[in-house]
Amino acid sequence: MKTAVSLPDPLFAEAEQFAHARGLSRSELYARALTWYLQTHRAQAITAALNAVYEDEESALDSGLQAAQAQVLGPEEW
Repeated sequence: MKTAVSLPDPLFAEAEQFAHARGLSRSELYARALTWYLQTHRAQAITAALNAVYEDEESALDSGLQAAQAQVLGPEEW
């Protein structure tokens, strides 16, 4: 997909230098940057959703489970 975007001149120049120094085309640089940005925000949205689900839940580990884990792992790993 071909598209046009407007960038401030200093940002464009820095991106051009960055891409050139790494042997990337402008399109590859922008695609990688956008992919990273979207993945980061997707992960943040998932974390926020999980936080909302569990905000009213007790966060303490069940004492029986805690004892079982301690027994399996041993004191040096717990």
